[in-house]
Amino acid sequence: MNFLAMAEERKNELIQGLKQLIQIESVLDEENAREDAPFGEGPKKALEWMLSTASKDGFQVKNVDHYAGHIEMGEEEDILGILCHVDVVPAGGNWTYPPFEGTVKDGKLYGRGAIDDKGPTMAAYLAMKMVRDAGIPLSKRVRMIIGTDEESGFRCVEHYFQKEEMPGIGFAPDADFPLINAEKGIALLEFSQTSPLSQDEQLLSFKAGNRNNMVPDFAEAVLKNVPSGFEEKFHQYFRQYDEEVAFNREGDRVIISVTGKSAHAMEPEKGKNAAVILAQFLNLLLTTEASKAFVSFLDDVFSDVYGKALGLDYADEMSGPTTLNAGIVTFDLENGGNIIVSMRYSVTYPYEEKMRMAQENLAKYPFALNVVSNSEPHYIPEDDELIQTLLNVYRRYTNDDTKPLSTGGGTYARALKKGVAFGSLFPGEPDVAHQKDEYVVIDNLVKAAAIYAEAIVELACKK
Repeated sequence: MNFLAMAEERKNELIQGLKQLIQIESVLDEENAREDAPFGEGPKKALEWMLSTASKDGFQVKNVDHYAGHIEMGEEEDILGILCHVDVVPAGGNWTYPPFEGTVKDGKLYGRGAIDDKGPTMAAYLAMKMVRDAGIPLSKRVRMIIGTDEESGFRCVEHYFQKEEMPGIGFAPDADFPLINAEKGIALLEFSQTSPLSQDEQLLSFKAGNRNNMVPDFAEAVLKNVPSGFEEKFHQYFRQYDEEVAFNREGDRVIISVTGKSAHAMEPEKGKNAAVILAQFLNLLLTTEASKAFVSFLDDVFSDVYGKALGLDYADEMSGPTTLNAGIVTFDLENGGNIIVSMRYSVTYPYEEKMRMAQENLAKYPFALNVVSNSEPHYIPEDDELIQTLLNVYRRYTNDDTKPLSTGGGTYARALKKGVAFGSLFPGEPDVAHQKDEYVVIDNLVKAAAIYAEAIVELACKK
C-alpha cells in the first residue's frame, strides 16, 4: 500500500482541515470555565469540531464530559491508542502572520498549534481515514483520544481514563521522529518570598509570563524612589545586550519593561527569559530589603537554567540535563515575590535526595519551596516490540537509522501504560512549538500522515 502517494493526493484535504482547527483559539480560559467547558470555550470548540468532523466522516465518536473525546474505528477487543491534543498555549505577540488563521506561505502553514499539536493531530486523523478507505481489516480497534488540557497539566486525560478503557499500546504524535522512548519527569515548583515587606519598597510590582511551560518573553516592573541616574543606567545597561526595552515615568513612579525570547520549557536554554534579564539589571541598583531579595533570588537561581544554585542539577546519558524554567514571575507589596517553575528532570534523577538538597540550599534565601505537582519520568526500553515496530515503519519511509530520543517535554505517551511519542517533527527541523510564528512544513506533515497510516497497519491490522 503506497500511503505516501495517497497522502499526497489528499494534501489539500489535510491543509483545509488544519486551517479550520487552527482558527479555533483553543487556549485555556479557567476564568470562564464551566461544567460543559471545563477548560474554557476555546478548547471545548476545538474538541467538538474534531468529533463533529469525524462523525460526518463516518467514525464512531464519544465526548467524555467535554474533558476529552475519542474517534474510533474497528470492533475488536484490543485498542491501539493515538493520543493527541487540541489545546494550545497563548499566542504571544509580534507574529508575522496572524496566529489563529492558518496562513500558507512558501510550503509552510503558520499558526498557533501548527506543530503542537493540531498539525500532527490532523495528520494522524488523515492516516486513520486512509487505512479505513483502503479497506484494510483490523485486528484492534484504532482509537484517537483527543485531549483539551495537555498544555496545563493533563487533567483532560486523567478524567478520560477514569471513565474509559486504557489502550494496550499507543503513540502520541506530539514530538519528534524517529520516536521518543524516554520522557523526563516534570515537577511544578513554587517559590514564595518570606522576607518582610515595607511600604518603602522600591519595587512596587513585577510581572512576567503567563504559563509555566513557556519561557517568558516580556517582563515589566513598576518602581519608586529609584537612585539618581537610573534612566541613564537603564539604557546604558541594555545597549550592550541589544534587548528591546521601554522606560516611562508616571508621576513619582517609573515603569520599565524588557522583551526576551519565548521557548518551550523543555528547552529553556533556547529562549531568553525576560524576567531574569530584568532582574539582573535591577539587582545592580535596588537596595530596599524585599525588593533586593526578590531580584537577587531571580538572578542567582535562574540565570542558570540547570538548577546549580539549589543543587537541583543532574544529567544522565539517556535523557540529558535537568532544566528549570521560571515561567510565571510576580511581585507585589501584598504578597511579595512568587515564582512558578517548570522543572524537567532526568530519567534516573534521584528525586527525593535532590529535593532535600534544594530545601537545604534554599535556607540562605528568604524563599519557601512548595512542590505543586510531580509527574515521574516515562521510559520504555529500545528493544521493546512497540519501539522496534515503529522504528521500522519510520525507517521504511526515510532510510534514517537515528536512534530513539529523549525529551524534556511531556506528552500523552506518559498517560499510557505502554506508549511512546512518535513524530511528527523530522530530524534537522527547527522546533518552533510555543514560539511566535509557529509553523509546520506541509510536505513533512503529509509524510507524517503516511508514516502514521503504516504504523496503524503494522500495529492494528490483520496480517
